[in-house]
Amino acid sequence: MFGIDFSKIPNLLLFDPNDPLLFGSSLFFFLFFGLLVFYRQFAKSNNARISLLIVFSIYFYYKASGLFLLVLILNAVANFLFGREMGKAETQGGKRLFLYLSLLFNLGVLVYFKYTNFFIQLLVDIQIGQLELLDIILPFGISFYTFKSLSYILDIYLEKMEPTKSFRDYFLFVTFFPNILSGPIDRAVDFLPQINKKYFLSKRDIAFGLLLIMMGLVKKIMIADYISLNFVDRVFDSPERFTGVENLLAVYGYALQLYCDFSGYSDIAIGLAMLLGFKLMENFNYPFKAKSISDFWRRWHISLSSWLLEYVFRPLQMGLRDWRKAGNITALIITFVLVGFWHGASWAFLFWGLLHGIYMAIGLLVQGPKRKFYMKYNLQNSKVLGAIQIFITFNLVAFSFIFFRASDFSSAVNVIKQIILYFKPSVFIQFVESFTPTFVLIFLGFLFHFLPSSLHEKTTELLSKMNIFVQAIILTIVIWLVTQVQYADLQPFIYFQF
Repeated sequence: MFGIDFSKIPNLLLFDPNDPLLFGSSLFFFLFFGLLVFYRQFAKSNNARISLLIVFSIYFYYKASGLFLLVLILNAVANFLFGREMGKAETQGGKRLFLYLSLLFNLGVLVYFKYTNFFIQLLVDIQIGQLELLDIILPFGISFYTFKSLSYILDIYLEKMEPTKSFRDYFLFVTFFPNILSGPIDRAVDFLPQINKKYFLSKRDIAFGLLLIMMGLVKKIMIADYISLNFVDRVFDSPERFTGVENLLAVYGYALQLYCDFSGYSDIAIGLAMLLGFKLMENFNYPFKAKSISDFWRRWHISLSSWLLEYVFRPLQMGLRDWRKAGNITALIITFVLVGFWHGASWAFLFWGLLHGIYMAIGLLVQGPKRKFYMKYNLQNSKVLGAIQIFITFNLVAFSFIFFRASDFSSAVNVIKQIILYFKPSVFIQFVESFTPTFVLIFLGFLFHFLPSSLHEKTTELLSKMNIFVQAIILTIVIWLVTQVQYADLQPFIYFQF
């Protein structure tokens, strides 16, 4: 009657490796709005509501990663047991035993899936043996849920929280679908207490959640996917075919693409969680407004940088405190090399992390003289100086992203060579004429990023005053506009590969 082929529905709902379930897809929104209907019906029954959310989260991950769901379930079961036994241990040695077992399990699984072939290739390159690379597929989100699980174990060991007695609650924490694939890397100490709270959404919560979802869709599909497919990918795939000015614009374009792609996912995740009654931690805070590299890392991928600050840098800093400033620099370098390695098993990612470690180390070394200089000439509140700092910081970050994006180290070097040796600024006008929509989107993307942050709060207030049906109409219009601008099939989020 409605032209629907019901025979295709079962296949649509099964896992398809060529069509994983993604935020922004029509199937996802259909399933999510269906979830919301039943979720609100069960609002007064906490057990039913949480059980429904767990079932949906399991299905979501299955639809995104297939049988790798078993790895996720194993992770949840193992870490719940490690945490429980650590809580029961009466001696520090007993607690340390379960900490080591958890580290061995979590990092062992992560290393197997993510780094095995890197180490095999390394052995081959240094001619230790002739080994074949293994056919290993990286499960979506494994880096994120591994770090979530480790934060739970580490917080128990550091006595920041007691282990939960409810496997149901812990299982929801690990599998919670909004942030399972690409974060934010939430902490159990913040998430678990929210599970058994009464479900309540204020008008502002609803408005804030909807605004984040709409912003995330615009960032991801209208900006990130479009400039990626139409310009950035073409340049980075063959940098020698383009002039230096085009390579430089691609570098700036990729910085915006990566931000819009990743922060777009985070916005959607936080917005979805908000509509379900959960508050996830902030993951981005206008990072390109940063006035230093340390300020950038307080604004970029906040959940990862704060995780590494708390569980890696500070313990290293304490262990190297006798080295004073040299100890801090060593701890910074090690931490940021680990940041690079967390992102991927390649020399380019390692160099990207090392580069940021060097940036941070230099910042630490000049911190004292710089402060004295600013005070001497009364520059602390200078807007001109602030603009210069933002410009320099952004370009340092954009330069580092060349190694983040390039397919390998030599390709990154080729991009830099083209910028230095074949710049040809006259090509800029041709670029604007040939890639007008791309140029406009890059310009608008940066323009909106540098607008006052208070605009976000004002928009939330305006949206909260609207009727729920008006909000639904606005959301529908945004989704429709996004699909009209969509250049090709929805592209996987960049951080899925990590």
